[in-house]
Amino acid sequence: MHGRLKVRTSAEEAARKQKEREQKAKAFRAGMGRILMKKVTDELDEEMMQLTAKILAANPDVATLWNLRRRCILKFAEADPENQKIFEDDLRFTEMCLQVNPKSYCAWHHRCWCLENSPSPDWQKEVDLCTKYLKLDERNFHCWDYRRYVTEKANVPPSKELEFCTEKIHNNFSNYSSWHYRSKLLPILYPNKEDPSRPISEEKLLEELELVLTAAFTDPNDSSAWFYQRWLLGYSRPELDLAAFRLDSNRKLAVITFTRPVNLKHSKTKLDFSFSEEMGDVEKWQSASPEETYSVTWFTKDFNCVLPDQAEYSIAFTDEDGKCYKLEVQKPVEGVLVSIKKPKCGYEFGSAVLEVLKAQLANCEHLLEYEPDSKWTLLTAALLMKAIDRSGNHAKILENLEKLQTVDPMRKGYYQDMMNKWSIEIRLECWLEGEKPLEKLDLSELRLNRLAYEQYLAVADEIDLTGNELLEGSLAKFCHFVFCRKLTLTKGGPLAEGAELKMKQLCVSLDELKLVE
Repeated sequence: MHGRLKVRTSAEEAARKQKEREQKAKAFRAGMGRILMKKVTDELDEEMMQLTAKILAANPDVATLWNLRRRCILKFAEADPENQKIFEDDLRFTEMCLQVNPKSYCAWHHRCWCLENSPSPDWQKEVDLCTKYLKLDERNFHCWDYRRYVTEKANVPPSKELEFCTEKIHNNFSNYSSWHYRSKLLPILYPNKEDPSRPISEEKLLEELELVLTAAFTDPNDSSAWFYQRWLLGYSRPELDLAAFRLDSNRKLAVITFTRPVNLKHSKTKLDFSFSEEMGDVEKWQSASPEETYSVTWFTKDFNCVLPDQAEYSIAFTDEDGKCYKLEVQKPVEGVLVSIKKPKCGYEFGSAVLEVLKAQLANCEHLLEYEPDSKWTLLTAALLMKAIDRSGNHAKILENLEKLQTVDPMRKGYYQDMMNKWSIEIRLECWLEGEKPLEKLDLSELRLNRLAYEQYLAVADEIDLTGNELLEGSLAKFCHFVFCRKLTLTKGGPLAEGAELKMKQLCVSLDELKLVE
């Protein structure tokens, strides 16, 4: 039996691990106890650095200890402001911690702090370090975020970074961070000068569509390339902008809506009306969602506003960051001012891009013949059909989204929301192009279970929601129907006991609530 290793039984192994855990916990408690005692007495010395290093080397995610190290470093730096070694030592220490946990938020943050406070930071060295780390783990999004930060400091040309991204994508198409970084670099290098609302030029867009097609069909079940394609097609989250405005001087009611929720009560936000100084007082405005600080819909009532005889009317909104957004308003008709910006439902493409999109759609349909339940292919086919002709392809788009609810039941609600949103888009487009867009908005028979685009519904006089299957939670959206005088609904759905009264309370202008079987 000599010379043979003893194999521990499972009970012995469990006991050994438990003993190790207890010893580590005891050492951790002792170390933290000593550190906290020194913190109380403000002993920011070498012993504090050693004690914090011992614990952070095993667990780099204790934010309190990193804060104490920063206080120590600042104290040491006061005595010798040009001492570069203090910061370099802690940079080396963070490298050691990142080997323990490469995705430690605290360690990456501390590294940024060291460089910002260092007398002579070597930014290019940090870029090289990122390149090294991304060879070890090319999908470490912490390192990608850090790389964007240090390349800006090191003045690395965006073209060089785009080359780096391309190389990483070719090495592994499943790289969300690289695709995302690419979406930040392309608008800088290839801006669309003809249409600033679109991020990149038509020529570059064609190249990117070819790249994303190669990536997507190499592994149809990987989502990273599909998500990048959605950005190329303009389906990312809409930028903040003014959506709609309506003022009725006879009813002493006005509403202003935004593409994203804003806080008009914020100290830095500002409203300017070319025709009324009084209406620029944000204190007079109230959120349509009274329980929410941020809302897409704000209204004011019981004001006195005599519309001046002007050739042009305009509204300007300044957000919390000081950025200004403007909305031109049509001349008043019978005391009513109104302006509605067409909602952004993706980009409008030229013929060359449309031909590429049609070819990609054909490839998706071909792939679905072999893999009919490929969720990313089904979803991308729907997105492509919407980009090519959202009205003409709407029935087929809904068919794909209905199938996705079966193929991917965990995200059934997500696909239902897409169906709701895209169906409302079609009706909104017809409504806005009509002769009297402020009158009846017909959203009937769309099989909606939730509402969307409430910032546009806020200016309608009448809304028809019959033939839908609205969930009870949809009732909260009715508060956005600021100008709605007549609302028609099918009985059931959100009309639970007492809902009729609540609806009349939510809709500030409601005169008639019609319920149909």
